[in-house]
Amino acid sequence: MNLLLIVVFGAIAEILVWIGVGDFVGSMWYVFFWFVITFFIGLNLVRSSTSGIMPQLQQMQMTGQLGGDPAVTKKLAIAMSGFLLMLPGLISDVLAILVLIPAVQTAFRNMLMKAMAKRQHAMMNQMMGGMGGDATGQNPFADLMRQMQDMQNQQGGGQYRDSTIIDGEAREVKPDQKKIEFKDVN
Repeated sequence: MNLLLIVVFGAIAEILVWIGVGDFVGSMWYVFFWFVITFFIGLNLVRSSTSGIMPQLQQMQMTGQLGGDPAVTKKLAIAMSGFLLMLPGLISDVLAILVLIPAVQTAFRNMLMKAMAKRQHAMMNQMMGGMGGDATGQNPFADLMRQMQDMQNQQGGGQYRDSTIIDGEAREVKPDQKKIEFKDVN
């Protein structure tokens, strides 16, 4: 809901700035041509910055971790700047120029790292069924192991047995192979 409000108010603000700058300059066509030019500049920035780091981006997506390589984060910032330039609007163009400042790039990298860490933590909690709690660095199976030890102690220290556990041995099974029969022609 918040993102929707930001998009709606952002679009309204972009339109009002467009009208204001168009009135100030004297023609809306100059602003329109500015949007066309910045679109192609942004497209060129996105293409050039992502073409060299696509393997690293795919690896970061699979692992959920942002590498500490400054070249990758610089290329990501340039790609983000290019995307903002592609959007029609003067406010997004100003934001695109701000993203190119190194201090803003550092803040951008830190923000991305926090977001990816949150996403990875949430994914791990979901995979573990909430067993890990919110404490990081602890063994998510500690509660399960403690429960098993408690049950073992309650049964008199004997070996823990449960009717739902099946003990077995794995062996490789080869499927039936089709055999070609040779007929004797003699």
